[in-house]
Amino acid sequence: MSADSGTFEVKPLVEEDQYLLSGVHIGTRQKSLDMEPFFYKVRNDGLYILDIRKTDERIRVAANMLSRYAPESILVVSARQYGQFPATTFAKTIGANVIAGRFMPGTLTNPDAPNFMEPEILLVTDPMGDTQSMREAILCGIPIIALCDANNETKFVDLIIPTNNKGRSSLAFIYWLLTREVLKARGTIKSDEEYTKKVEEFEAPL
Repeated sequence: MSADSGTFEVKPLVEEDQYLLSGVHIGTRQKSLDMEPFFYKVRNDGLYILDIRKTDERIRVAANMLSRYAPESILVVSARQYGQFPATTFAKTIGANVIAGRFMPGTLTNPDAPNFMEPEILLVTDPMGDTQSMREAILCGIPIIALCDANNETKFVDLIIPTNNKGRSSLAFIYWLLTREVLKARGTIKSDEEYTKKVEEFEAPL
């Protein structure tokens, strides 16, 4: 067992090493009080380590939650550079809408906007970078799922997935795993073995 993780009470969705090797657990040196329940420890170098058991648990919850919505009613947003490609790959695979890059103000609130849409649920890659989409979702009463790092404020997030939301490998891995679990929760695939996509297919180009 790694010094950077605890003991899983239930069998994890993937081997523990897969979480650790992708850096999902590596947080920031800054922290928010909101995220304290998701910390495992603070390393000697000041980095806050996220509890991958809670990441695993929340991915299950998020997948079940998303599986209850029609694919076209889901909106995935990512302004963060390394999040745009995996978010887009996730959205295309499950049939959701995606906005990768700049989120145009009024997209959810102005019916006259050329890109106006009315999603029923929002998934953001980083509450800090995706603030505008969250503001509009809040105004519209749309539930929000967010990938949250150690320094994120989560006041308006309905479901937190604690993870490193800045790293290329960690974002690819989280979106890869969430894709698999959504497809399983929908019954599109029956087992992990039926899932043919590789983590590398979700990695942002360098």
